[in-house]
Amino acid sequence: MLEILQAGGTRTVAELAARLGVDERTVRRYVGQLIDLDVPVRSVRGRYGGYRLAPGYRMPPLMLTDEEALAVLLGLVAGRRAGLVTTSVAAAESAAAKVRRVLPEALGRRLDALLATADFTAPARPMVVPETGVLLLLAEAARDRRPVAIGYTAWKGRRSERTVRPYGVVAHSGRWYVTGADSASGEVRMFRLDRIETASVLPGSFDVPEGFDPAARVLAGLAGVPYAHEVSLRVRGTADEVRHRLPPGLATVRELPAGPARDAAADSGAAEGSGWVQVELRTERLEWVPSVLAWLDLPFVIERPDALRDHVRALARRLTVCAEATADATE
Repeated sequence: MLEILQAGGTRTVAELAARLGVDERTVRRYVGQLIDLDVPVRSVRGRYGGYRLAPGYRMPPLMLTDEEALAVLLGLVAGRRAGLVTTSVAAAESAAAKVRRVLPEALGRRLDALLATADFTAPARPMVVPETGVLLLLAEAARDRRPVAIGYTAWKGRRSERTVRPYGVVAHSGRWYVTGADSASGEVRMFRLDRIETASVLPGSFDVPEGFDPAARVLAGLAGVPYAHEVSLRVRGTADEVRHRLPPGLATVRELPAGPARDAAADSGAAEGSGWVQVELRTERLEWVPSVLAWLDLPFVIERPDALRDHVRALARRLTVCAEATADATE
C-alpha cells in the first residue's frame, strides 16, 4: 500500500482494495498501521475522496514495526557481545546507527532508551574477526556442496594450501569454524575462519555423510586439541547427563560397558544399574579440573594423570574447612 501511495495522487478505498487484493476493511486497517509507524497518510473526504500521502513525504529505505526494529538492533548488540559479528566494532555500531536513522522518531526514542539502560549478566566475548567474504563464500559452498581451495595458517604458524569439502559452518565461543573433508589429511577436520587467508570455490560437487553433525564435530575437535595434560576419567551416569553438566567443547564423552570401574565406586552411593561413561579432556592446568568434577556431582574414577588425585584431595580439604567454619571465624 505504501508503494502505491508513494506514486502520488489520491487513491480511493475501492481502488486500493482492488490493487492489493483485499477487502475495504483490510485497507482501513493497513492505513491505521501506517499511521502508527508515523507515515503521514491523509484522509480525503468527499465524492473523490480516499487516501494520499502528505506532500513532500518520501518512503525511507527501511520500514519496521516496533518488534522488528527491536529484533534488528538487539540482534546487532547481542552478536557483537557474543563475538560473532564478522566486522569491526565500528562497523557494527555504524549499522545500528543507520537502522536507527530511518526509524520513526517516536520508535527511535523508545529504542534509544532501551539500549541506554539495558545491561547484560554475561560478559562480552572478545571478537576474533574473520573476513566477511570468506564466511559467506564458505556458507554458500557448504549449502551448494562445492569444494573450496583455501590458504590456511595453522596455530604454530605453518601455512598450507588445501582443498576442503565444507560440510557446515559453526559459531562457537566468539569464533567461526568450517568443518569438512580435508584433501591434505584425507580426514574430516575443522578450520578457524580467521586463519583462512584465501578462499575460492572449485568446480565439482560432493555428498555430506549421512547424519553428520557439524556442531558436534567442532566441539569434539576442540576437546581434542593438544594441551599439557591429558585427563581420562570414568564417570557413573549417562552420556547425556554428563555432557549436560560439562561446558560445550571441554571434553569428549562416550558410553562404556560395565567393567572394573563399577567395583571401584561400589561404595560411592550411586544408584544400582547406572552405567559408566568415559570422559577425556585436555588442559594446560589441572587445578581447575576438581571443581568441574565437584560440579558433576557423580561418582568418578581417575584413570590419569595421578597428579589430578592430589588436586582433588586438596579441594576436598578446602571445602571441608569452609563447611566446618562458623561465623565467629570471620570476626
